[in-house]
Amino acid sequence: MSESAAPPQKTPATSPEGEPTRTRASYVVGLAGGTFGVYLALLTPVLVSMAFKMTRITDTQAEATVTLGLVMGIGSFFAVIANPLVGRLSDRTTSRFGRRRPWIVGGALAALAAFALIGAATEVWMVFIGWSVVQVALNGVLAALFGTVPDQVPVDGRGKVSGLIGLMTPLGILGGSVLVSVLNDDFSRFVVPGAIAAILLIGFAVVLRDRQHTGPVERYDWKEFLGSFVFNPVKYRDFGWTWLTKFLIMFGYAGVATFLPFYLTDRFDLAEDAAIQIVLLSNIVSFGAMAISGPLGGAISDRIGRRRPFVTIAGLVIVVGLVVVAFAPAPMIVVVGQGIIGLGAGSFLSVDLALATQVLPDEKDAAKDLGVLNIAAALPGSIAPLIAPVVIAAGAGTALGGYALFYLAGAVVTLAGAILVYQIKGVR
Repeated sequence: MSESAAPPQKTPATSPEGEPTRTRASYVVGLAGGTFGVYLALLTPVLVSMAFKMTRITDTQAEATVTLGLVMGIGSFFAVIANPLVGRLSDRTTSRFGRRRPWIVGGALAALAAFALIGAATEVWMVFIGWSVVQVALNGVLAALFGTVPDQVPVDGRGKVSGLIGLMTPLGILGGSVLVSVLNDDFSRFVVPGAIAAILLIGFAVVLRDRQHTGPVERYDWKEFLGSFVFNPVKYRDFGWTWLTKFLIMFGYAGVATFLPFYLTDRFDLAEDAAIQIVLLSNIVSFGAMAISGPLGGAISDRIGRRRPFVTIAGLVIVVGLVVVAFAPAPMIVVVGQGIIGLGAGSFLSVDLALATQVLPDEKDAAKDLGVLNIAAALPGSIAPLIAPVVIAAGAGTALGGYALFYLAGAVVTLAGAILVYQIKGVR
């Protein structure tokens, strides 16, 4: 079909200045479903199934710990590259299907194929390849998904939408924990979440009134490629502080979570099935807490027009939860700690995206800049697993224990983020 014969595209309602004036309910439902699918597929391996996969294809627990850290760290490195890169490319995509839609559908299908490779893998190198492809594909999808928010949602409604998106993270974790508890083989534990994500993302692509690129397309060269991953923190100070705050708090919330199954089996001598049940219960409690603090935080933030206090309070609550987990004398106290972490994370995630959209350097490059910001969410997943074996080994001979020291390190980093958010001056 020629370009001139392309079918007409429905577009979102906008003001004469090009700003969205209202948000369609089908868009919100589709965005929530697609985001849930991504986090279901992406976080289920991070928090549960990948750890046990490693125990089956390595010889010792120590080897599994190191290999898990390497796989997660290298995979997150690819996530760091993919998120802003796809964000910038989607900003400039001239497809007749829109700017975001091709990346959403293509990424979903590529990730599903990679999950099948991981599930069937019998060697570590196969997992390395599969997980790297998953990270590229799904983080590219996230960049395109979040790039639709400035396209489709007015500024005064972004807190509510951000809160809903934030709720999809714990819901995805909870859904993944349930799936792992009922699925008994590695292949289905990876492929089923990937298939659910693909279905939901394609559904979102169908209902999305995707904007088409207008105007000339700028040349894409090496300078533009490298520019996909950086910004000027001196010129855009608020965006820089937003990036750092997100990185520090996400380090405490998500960066240290990968090793929870190993922590439970090491500290409390739990078998795999028992550890999975504790992880499931922890995620149920965490989700319940986030279900309260997330939407409530987003709605109140929109009403009073403030974002920073919610970030600070959220960070402090996460710190408390990490300390509780670090010193937990029994598995059920770990569950309590995870619930406290969820309470803080709900408030943080409910305003994080809304705050970010208010400090963007240039809304014409919204997906690219949100992709750069999402590096702050992905990078802890790269750094934390790589340093984890060192920290755990250093603490193994102390009274605290290696995993407790690792959780306390996460608490210190999160505390820094809770304080530094007040360096952002352009948002209250």
